[in-house]
Amino acid sequence: MQDLLSRQPRLATLLGALLVAVGSMSAQASSHREAPFITTQPKVDGTDFYMFRSYEGVAPDGSGGRSNFVTLIANYIPLQDPYGGPNYFSLDPNALYEIHIDNNGDAKEDITFQFRAKNTLKGVALPISVGGSTKTVPIPLIQAGQVSQPNDAALNLNESYTVNIVRGDRRTGTSAALTNTVGGSATFDKPVDNIGNKTIPDYAGYAAKHIYSVNIPGCNVPAKLFVGQRKDPFALNLGVIFDLVNAPLGVIANRANADAGVDDLADKNTTTLALEVAKSCLTGSGNGVIGGWTTASLRQGQYLTPSPAKGHGTTVTTGGSWVQVSRLGMPLVNEVVIGLPDKDRFNSSVPSGDGQFINYVTNPTLPRLIEIAFGQPEGVLAPSNLGRGDLVTTFLTGIPGVNQLATVTGSEMLRLNTGIPAVPLASQQTLGIVGSILNGASDFAGFPNGRRPHDDIIDISLVAVMGGLCVANGDTNALGFGTACKPSAVPLGATAFSLHDAVDQGNLTKRPLLPGFPYLNTPIPGAFSAP
Repeated sequence: MQDLLSRQPRLATLLGALLVAVGSMSAQASSHREAPFITTQPKVDGTDFYMFRSYEGVAPDGSGGRSNFVTLIANYIPLQDPYGGPNYFSLDPNALYEIHIDNNGDAKEDITFQFRAKNTLKGVALPISVGGSTKTVPIPLIQAGQVSQPNDAALNLNESYTVNIVRGDRRTGTSAALTNTVGGSATFDKPVDNIGNKTIPDYAGYAAKHIYSVNIPGCNVPAKLFVGQRKDPFALNLGVIFDLVNAPLGVIANRANADAGVDDLADKNTTTLALEVAKSCLTGSGNGVIGGWTTASLRQGQYLTPSPAKGHGTTVTTGGSWVQVSRLGMPLVNEVVIGLPDKDRFNSSVPSGDGQFINYVTNPTLPRLIEIAFGQPEGVLAPSNLGRGDLVTTFLTGIPGVNQLATVTGSEMLRLNTGIPAVPLASQQTLGIVGSILNGASDFAGFPNGRRPHDDIIDISLVAVMGGLCVANGDTNALGFGTACKPSAVPLGATAFSLHDAVDQGNLTKRPLLPGFPYLNTPIPGAFSAP
């Protein structure tokens, strides 16, 4: 780690002097509708996974505040329109949502947090006068008035959930419930989605009442827990990107115009499962580096009844074993790396079996697709280093001295070195480690060392896939990517560091974040109150 940090000034001088404007290439949403089957099951579609040293209240040197904690954020249910009522976006009670942690490097979960949702219909009914008589009739909405408290009396549908920690195999390991430090309950209320300012005048205050201090069995430090709707923090020029990068090059060719595009997720919400856990309770006996990924599973069988009973969610009866249908670790993998025939297979796979997908990493097709999108012959833009050791190291094994686990097992997961200090939000490099190399900054706490909401993972991934890290690796193999990964293998040269999608993830004015847990901003309301 110290060796890599000591090289920052030299690399920054070299690369910073060579930065020039270049046309933006292609990327896709972090994980929104990324595989054929998951498009039919949006309630279990994992959209983004964040894992980072908590930076709430930390000093410039990374000490103090919540610096001894790790925040885990798993987002599900993509592209939520805030006005998407009247039933909005509750979690699926027939699903199992999970966050997995590998702390020894065998690509198998050592700790799993399992979330199960429950949606309870209260059956609110109102008296209706008809022809001189009164009838009591159930209301058609999920609220019957203004809402301000958890499980408010005005709620017709109360959403709640439980969380278990499983140590060892997620299906056969030892399981125990997380409990509220106040009262000891193992059931937690989830805030209703942000219906609008008339129903919930102070949504930020209302949602904050759903942040819980919890006891985790086997961990002697209380954790924080929140499950609820948030503003989707991801930023992307979505329509343009999918249309073969359909934008004038002059608009997006200079990093000075890095936010000139349209953020198509600016008006979307998502559903967040967030935990803040003491890092000592996650690292185990390893080297302080942890791997993480999220999944969602459904029961193997389901029966659709033609005559649902009265109640809520009675159309489907499920049974059988859990079957994993969604998976997310490092962002963008299933979107722009895994080939279309294997996308469903990847979502159902586990990290220890990722050898079956290695060809997609060592021979990535995205660089060639970028050439096609811009009408360029093969080899004009795409890196030529065979085997793409830069991508294998960055995405499958971890970078030596930065975020490589004690045992190195090639597998796709987000990797975080919990020994690298947190960096306050105002000092974070939007380009993470790449930004630190370019700017001579001391911020190795960002992607691909974990992932923070502020990290612009699209731009970082573009730099990586088009060979920017090979330029940083240099002829002396400074970053350990192999001697085939050097500047001469990168047609774009140092211009690869200017690649971007014309939407700046790091623009905190347009895309504000909370200063502390759960970090993601208050969701957009479905409607604003009339003046």
